[in-house]
Amino acid sequence: MAFDGIAVSALVAEIGEKLTGGRIDKITQPEKDEIVLAVRSQGANHKLLLTANATFPRIHLTAKHKESPAVAPMFCMLLRKHIGSGRIVKITQPGLERVVSIHIEGRNEMGDLEEKQLILEIMGRHSNIILVSKGVVLDAAKHVSASLSAVRQILPGRDFTEAPSQDKHDPLNTNEAEFHGVLGETTVAKAIFHNYTGVSSFSAGVICQMAEIDPNIQANQLDHRQKTALFEAFKQAINGGFAPYILYNNTKNPQGFAFFGGSVFGDEFTQEFQSPSELVEYFYSSKDTADRIRQRSQDMRRVVQNLIDRCVKKADIQAKTTAEIADRDTLRLYGELVTANIYAIKQGQPMVLVQNFYEEDLPTIEIELNPQKTPAENAQAYFKKYNKQKRTAEALVTQVAQNEEELAYLEAVMQSIAQSDTVADLMQIREELQEEGFIKKPKNKGKKRDAAQTKPLHFVTPDGFDIFVGKNNQQNDQLTKNADKDDIWLHTKHIPGSHVILKAKAGQISDIALEEAVNLAGFYSKGRGGSMVPVDYCPRKNVRKPAKAKPGMVIYDNYKTAHITPDEERVKALSLKV
Repeated sequence: MAFDGIAVSALVAEIGEKLTGGRIDKITQPEKDEIVLAVRSQGANHKLLLTANATFPRIHLTAKHKESPAVAPMFCMLLRKHIGSGRIVKITQPGLERVVSIHIEGRNEMGDLEEKQLILEIMGRHSNIILVSKGVVLDAAKHVSASLSAVRQILPGRDFTEAPSQDKHDPLNTNEAEFHGVLGETTVAKAIFHNYTGVSSFSAGVICQMAEIDPNIQANQLDHRQKTALFEAFKQAINGGFAPYILYNNTKNPQGFAFFGGSVFGDEFTQEFQSPSELVEYFYSSKDTADRIRQRSQDMRRVVQNLIDRCVKKADIQAKTTAEIADRDTLRLYGELVTANIYAIKQGQPMVLVQNFYEEDLPTIEIELNPQKTPAENAQAYFKKYNKQKRTAEALVTQVAQNEEELAYLEAVMQSIAQSDTVADLMQIREELQEEGFIKKPKNKGKKRDAAQTKPLHFVTPDGFDIFVGKNNQQNDQLTKNADKDDIWLHTKHIPGSHVILKAKAGQISDIALEEAVNLAGFYSKGRGGSMVPVDYCPRKNVRKPAKAKPGMVIYDNYKTAHITPDEERVKALSLKV
């Protein structure tokens, strides 16, 4: 990653050009650490995203829409009060620090013009969004008390102090002599990264590439010509003229992004963008969404995993019990043989030798007896123990089936959580778990807010067949229920995964479409990373849902099985309708 001071500088230049003089129309807070300002500027509408997310903090213009809470959080309400309808006077960045200050002018309660600053500090897990007026903190997205930091508190009413300096050189105010002097005895890239504010290790490496110098050689090995070339590349990197791009490695995976020096890597390894904001949104949006989905699903994952562990433990106990009572018919045999020989047995005998007349060769067997009991009581004890184990065995049949069904269901839920790519998907799964009694329903007496109804994935094959993939059990049930009888239903064999429906045309399907559907069934399952994953498929008319079965649970017959090694590139190549 390279969201350093140079990246912030590029974004501040773009945002300042487009938003300075604009008026704030709307303020929303989609996440607890995220603010979106809707700004009307230069005859156009813009949305500015500020996020203090611990993993991916950033600022940029955005074209995406994110749902906000039905009731605005307190910080959002305070921002609306103080800077709503305010005019953006300027947007600044101190040096190349990862700090952005948006200066907003508006009228206070007395009707007088007053300037406030909305400050974004991009500092990893210490990132924050702070509203400041006349040097005093009005509020912040994250409160920092003395218990969290003895150096700097961020609380309403406290004087605002800037974050402590890293004791690095200011790259905007350096000169060639100073630059040469800080290179030291470490590698060239590390020397730049460790000594200059706002320059990441990735950006330092790009600067070296621009100067045609190996980033990993020792700085003290550079000659004067190389040092001069390095300083010129350094000045070029920090002084604007931004050309945003993402750099890819040989396997086409992104290594990072920068706003300068893309030409040294060649078109094969770079992807250029029209603006800094466009690049940052492209680079971070999917990562940020995945990170937030992971965080929001943690409690559900923990609950479901605990339930799965409980089922596995219960299955072990059931298997052990089954093994312990496997020889229960011997107890009945002993009871019958003791009864048949009751008059030949004397009370007080610890054992008796009798012939087993149930077998042809009449073998002699030894039966233990309780000397304290009469022969009849010993026989009844064996019958009683046999009947108890028989009842246990009969109960185990039902209990094992119920446990297996619950385990299969919970593993399917866990797979659905793993496949969720929106908050709405998670809400739907949570609602399902509440209905099934695995998660407590909220005690909120107010009006229930329904979980957003999400749609299954919809793919179109190269030859025009529609394929639908359920993302959770509710969608799986609806897909299978609403499919036509000649449509093809697919699901991985004995592996948690999505229900897949391949829509038939005039009762027919193509081999190409079936291959794509099999690949999708394997990919959207727990077998995604495996090879030769078995996928069962049959006409929808052969699939039935048993009465009182859990969501997503079905039975089917007259099916065929295909084996597939799920191919992600093949999935990406399909047309995905939204």
